[in-house]
Amino acid sequence: MKKEELSRRDFIKKVMTLSAAAALPSCLIGKNIDDSLNALKAISPNEKINLACCGIGNRGGSIINDLYNTGMVNIVALCDVDWKYAKRVFDEFPKAKKYWDYRKMYEEMGKSIDGVIIATPEHNHTVPAGLKSALEWLSFKIHPLENKPVMVVGASYYDQGTSRAQLHLRQILDAPGVNALVMPGNEFLLGKAKEAFDQEDRLIDPRTVDFLGSTLASFVKFIKVVSTLAGPKKLPPEDLHATGTIATTIPDVDMSDDHWLEKASEAVGAVSGNTYVKLNRGLLTVDQINYFLDSMPMELTFADNNNQFLYYNLRQEAKEMLAARVPGQVGNPLANCHPEKSYKNVEWVIQQLRSGATDAVRVHVPKQVPEKYIVHNYQAMHDENGEYAGINEYILDFKPIIEWYLQQTGQQLVGNEDAVSSASVHGGKTDAVTSASTHDETAVDAVSSASVK
Repeated sequence: MKKEELSRRDFIKKVMTLSAAAALPSCLIGKNIDDSLNALKAISPNEKINLACCGIGNRGGSIINDLYNTGMVNIVALCDVDWKYAKRVFDEFPKAKKYWDYRKMYEEMGKSIDGVIIATPEHNHTVPAGLKSALEWLSFKIHPLENKPVMVVGASYYDQGTSRAQLHLRQILDAPGVNALVMPGNEFLLGKAKEAFDQEDRLIDPRTVDFLGSTLASFVKFIKVVSTLAGPKKLPPEDLHATGTIATTIPDVDMSDDHWLEKASEAVGAVSGNTYVKLNRGLLTVDQINYFLDSMPMELTFADNNNQFLYYNLRQEAKEMLAARVPGQVGNPLANCHPEKSYKNVEWVIQQLRSGATDAVRVHVPKQVPEKYIVHNYQAMHDENGEYAGINEYILDFKPIIEWYLQQTGQQLVGNEDAVSSASVHGGKTDAVTSASTHDETAVDAVSSASVK
């Protein structure tokens, strides 16, 4: 093959670098356009794109890594028919859900997808047979593209730049059974693809880069408009029974075991005592970390992103705590830590934090202890990549702080007859999350903490 010729595999590779996956809740941004989309890259961890990827072996795995390394995406689901071949990618993203059948993936996660980008070459003045077949199979029973915003891009060897292929693709996407919402205008039709890329698979012409960036920016706006018209998106349910596994889940130890902490520690060889732990901004022994956490003037609780209750700072006995907990509850799934009547409220709080709808949920519990100003705070935690890592719950009686401040400043609180005495998280319900006060026999504080049974 001559040096200037382009193989079919290389051509597909170059087309795929333009765009190649489902995007939620924003749009897919490839490495070729990073210079023109700096504004879109300035996003918070909660606004990252969650990608569900099909066909992850070989080049697919490389594209996934390229996308992940931009810092703009979370890999939430992976699908491939050959799990042995795809093992490397599975191992790189242990938190992602794994699927063998793309239909199962769309059945479980398709409703959460806000937008799809399809890249096509030009093949005999239309789309390749493989793409048409895939769309037909996808729309036979599960209809994942129905009412979904879709953007079409393409590249070809010749001058027409996939103009006819994109026209046909738009007709297919608009057909009964598919019913996609294809973004009008903003057509990206890359011609002369053999000369359009450099040796690093980057687009050469800056005007082409800028135009591709503008079309993707328009797609972001298109998704937001469609999402607004469609109304609030239903969030996926929470597994309060913690039946799944994550990278830090300790297998072969019963979560409900009263001695979970001791057994799990032995299973993983956990350190204790004067063993040093290197933190991101410090070096402490395990004992020092415990001293530090136990000295916090608040009750702290941690539940991981698998909804397993893993820690609380043992400052005092359960009966003296603002939200009662006992050592035997550590390691339990959250479903075991709350009465069933509170599940919906607990799930709602976790959904808000996991989805990024908010970084914190706060609930005032006035009925809990009349002489105290108790606030339950649920703070979303994120790992170094900005992915949801669980809940940091801290419960604090603000009355001593308020009284100290008033004494120092000479101010006083003034009553307000119109003030709302109790706060709710949603639905206008008093104690929407907690469901119970500490005076109840089954005291429940909220999400990560537990009820005493």
